[in-house]
Amino acid sequence: MIKNIIFDLGGVLIDWDPKNVFRKVFTDSNQVDLFIEYICTMEWNVQQDAGRSLENATKVLQLKHPEWHNTIAKYYGEWETMLNGPIHETVKIFKTIKDANKYKIYALTNWSAETFPIAIERYDFLKWFNGIVVSGIEKCIKPDPKIYNIILERYNLIAEECLFIDDNTHNVQGAKSLGIEAIHFESPDQLDKQLKIIGVL
Repeated sequence: MIKNIIFDLGGVLIDWDPKNVFRKVFTDSNQVDLFIEYICTMEWNVQQDAGRSLENATKVLQLKHPEWHNTIAKYYGEWETMLNGPIHETVKIFKTIKDANKYKIYALTNWSAETFPIAIERYDFLKWFNGIVVSGIEKCIKPDPKIYNIILERYNLIAEECLFIDDNTHNVQGAKSLGIEAIHFESPDQLDKQLKIIGVL
């Protein structure tokens, strides 16, 4: 029996796109893609989600790619432009669940501890949660079992009573491996249908 809903944030409730920063630098979209693929990579970004400081991360990359020193600095210097805003249809689903008052609702996010306060200040719906676990604060990231256990233990949750929603298949599998029911988020419409099938909506 599901008693708790755990949402991922980026890609589920918040539209986040690092390419926004570099679209102002490169006129060719292919160049933007290549810069994310080979310079400011997702693998590099994940290190900050796991707790590495933004200053240290930037310096490491600038030393590795000195020819891109100033462009690399823009990644966190202009980080706020990566936030496109809420994914409104998913936020509406979140509000419907919250208003029904049948479930406690939590967030489990891979996010830098230094940038997360910007999101908290910008998006009021982040204050609706019963609790939030941020990877950058905990210094471990999904799909490491440790971070799922952190949210379970911190809020006295039973794995089999939780439903986890994430857009990353590895994170979904990580939750399932611990006995947490999970949905791979693909779109608000798909999520709405799945939640109705299992009786949450």
